[in-house]
Amino acid sequence: MFQIRWHARAGQGAITGAKGLADVISKTGKEVQAFASYGSAKRGAAMMAYNRVDDEPILNHERFMQPDYVLVIDPGLVFIENIFANEKEDTTYIITSYLNKEELFEKKPELKTRKVFLVDCLKISMETLKRPIPNTPMLGALMKVSGMLEIEAFKEAFKKVLGKKLTQEVIDANMLAIQRAYEEVQ
Repeated sequence: MFQIRWHARAGQGAITGAKGLADVISKTGKEVQAFASYGSAKRGAAMMAYNRVDDEPILNHERFMQPDYVLVIDPGLVFIENIFANEKEDTTYIITSYLNKEELFEKKPELKTRKVFLVDCLKISMETLKRPIPNTPMLGALMKVSGMLEIEAFKEAFKKVLGKKLTQEVIDANMLAIQRAYEEVQ
């Protein structure tokens, strides 16, 4: 089983990102879950979303997981949330940050011993979508780091997910955001 935990603030699109990822992955014949954990969260409150992916039916419906990937789409949460909770030895972290690795490791030394990738999803979303909704750039970074799907196949499938409720202009901006994050993650 492949597990992903998203750390975000309410309103940044983590739930939509997790559900969109689940829609795309489910079309490949895999079993998938997408769910969130938040209380009476208002926009800006810390929250988490989750994905599970497997070839077999997923019987576990608990929030507890040992993630293969931790996606942090709000840069401040690295410093105030326990992003390391229940990590595995090989958990990979993809973090939104305007800092480079040296700067981030200086501020959060615990990251030095972990597999960390950085991309500025907020900057990308502001430049492409004109809004601070960093979920789709994070999906582009995840495709690059994980190799889960080829980027063009992912974008084609994700266009169909977005096409259910967005204009073509917004869909195109999201495709650009996904591609940029795919290219810029390091």
